Amino acid sequence: MSRALIIVDVQNDFCEGGSLPVKGGADVAAAISEYVDTHHNQFDHVVATQDWHIQPGDHFAEQPDFVDTWPPHCVAGTRGAELHPDLDTEYIDAYFQKGQYTAAYSGFEGVLAPEDAVPTGERKPGGAPLVEDAEAFAADEDAIGLDDWLQSHDVEDVVVVGLATDYCVMATALDAVQAGYSVTVMRELTAGIAPDLDDAYAEMELGGVDLA
Repeated sequence: MSRALIIVDVQNDFCEGGSLPVKGGADVAAAISEYVDTHHNQFDHVVATQDWHIQPGDHFAEQPDFVDTWPPHCVAGTRGAELHPDLDTEYIDAYFQKGQYTAAYSGFEGVLAPEDAVPTGERKPGGAPLVEDAEAFAADEDAIGLDDWLQSHDVEDVVVVGLATDYCVMATALDAVQAGYSVTVMRELTAGIAPDLDDAYAEMELGGVDLA
């Protein structure tokens, strides 16, 4: 049995200064880096997810309701879609990009990105792939999903951290339970949109997620 850490959407647009910031997002990026540096030997694999929007339809809106529609964010090939520079990527084995042409909250909707198509905070400006490249990658029928990748690496136990607690973290954790994994969400390594996250925590626990 293998154990994996899933780092959800720790991207520039979801941190302070981005187009859809989560309060405390940058602090979460730094805290995850510190945690992984100290505890990476407790995991067989570390993976990260990214919102990676090309034409996500009505997921974007000029007058968003901040429930089902949102301001443009994490557009493929832009700095906003890059991983936050305070997130240390040294131990990340694979990246899964989601939401190319529709809303996508769960990391289990993502597909494996080629190693040369993952923009991170450590890349120099101009290093991000062109949107045309992203479109070709997203259209690849042979793209590997997160569940396929975890199964191929014999993962049975996952720990989920990242942004935002009440949206993509929760969706990823609940999908992981549905896929048959043992799932833990580390509350101190997440940050949420709602001021009170009790409902999100309750929904995760009801869905079979352990909270730490």
